[in-house]
Amino acid sequence: MSHYQAYEYLSRSAQIMHEGLSLMNDLTSHPANLFGKTWPGKLTKATLETAMRLTRRYDKVGFNIDEVEIEDKVFLVREEIALAKPFCDLIHFKRMGKTDTHKVLLVAPLSGHFATLLKGTVEALLPDHEVYITDWADAREVPLSEGPFSFDCYVSYLIEFMQFLGEDTHLIAICQPTVQALIATAVMAQNKDKATPTSLTLMAGPIDPTKNPTRVNDFAQERPMSWFTNVAIMNVPHGYPGEGRKVYPGFMQLGGFISMNQETHNKKYMNFFQNMLMGETEDTDRFRAFYDEYMAVLDIPAEFYLETIERIFKNNELANGTITYQGKPVDFNAIDNTALLTVEGADDDICGLKQTEAAQDICQKIPKNMRKHHVQQGAGHYGIFSGSKFRMHIRPLVTEFIHKYDNS
Repeated sequence: MSHYQAYEYLSRSAQIMHEGLSLMNDLTSHPANLFGKTWPGKLTKATLETAMRLTRRYDKVGFNIDEVEIEDKVFLVREEIALAKPFCDLIHFKRMGKTDTHKVLLVAPLSGHFATLLKGTVEALLPDHEVYITDWADAREVPLSEGPFSFDCYVSYLIEFMQFLGEDTHLIAICQPTVQALIATAVMAQNKDKATPTSLTLMAGPIDPTKNPTRVNDFAQERPMSWFTNVAIMNVPHGYPGEGRKVYPGFMQLGGFISMNQETHNKKYMNFFQNMLMGETEDTDRFRAFYDEYMAVLDIPAEFYLETIERIFKNNELANGTITYQGKPVDFNAIDNTALLTVEGADDDICGLKQTEAAQDICQKIPKNMRKHHVQQGAGHYGIFSGSKFRMHIRPLVTEFIHKYDNS
């Protein structure tokens, strides 16, 4: 039995336990059950829901963005697939009745979580931009007949999406895809492609992971490639469309994320338990919304995962100038007419300070007056693209930067 198959059996067993806990919670929470209104009843409900969340299997949640308010007017939002690919759908958040201006392609990470992790980012951008996002597929759902998905395939997808959107489109990449977004921009500039991004915003990404390395960077450096190939990569088990495909399972990535911040997650669960007891519904609802998304994970194609580890985190090919695309060197000096904004969080423990800023040194041919770097004080990794600091400080900065160079 494979490790992946063993995980599936364990997960299904936990789901059976979850259903039992859910039934008990429903009975305790029923309006007619007076016990649920007592202190012991509240303690029981808090205990049951906490246990339910630990045994639950989390599925992908939707963006569920139905409307947006623009200048005191409410516009309906229709989510539609603008372009479908085997490993990714290009999703468009169509603002009904609003002219398509200030086009933005938001590149979500392919690093274990679904693109819906950026729901707050999309919501914040929608009032001022026509937003498109890369919705990466769960690799276990992609049949083997669709072939592999490599590092270069990712870059090719971004180029195709940019060409589909056409001229005067702005590219925003968050975390891991800052690397591919920068490469795609350079390749398009080399080819004098008219759809080359008007502006490029890179947020909290490992452009040069040797600068101020974090535990994530150390993890990649300390283990040989054979470890990643033999331990991290598994075959999709029977029962999924992608049966037999080699993947880096989402549950392993999630386990890694949690283990790096175990104390923080423990504290959040304790606070959730206490808020349940005290009836703090706003805080508990916020906790549920975050973890419903955070705990939902996807499998990553093995080719892409292994090549990213080797080429970016081990060999540092992007920063040292040896990176190639389809066997040809990538010339970043070709980027001379795309405005560049880099954003980092002062408290980011996943992508250290200076790692994203390195793009400023790589893109020397972009005029200085078209380049800007910003460090957000008090922001960690997730605070760069969600939460109050993003909404109050970073989103206005990004919007102002895009509008400055927009021609639509």
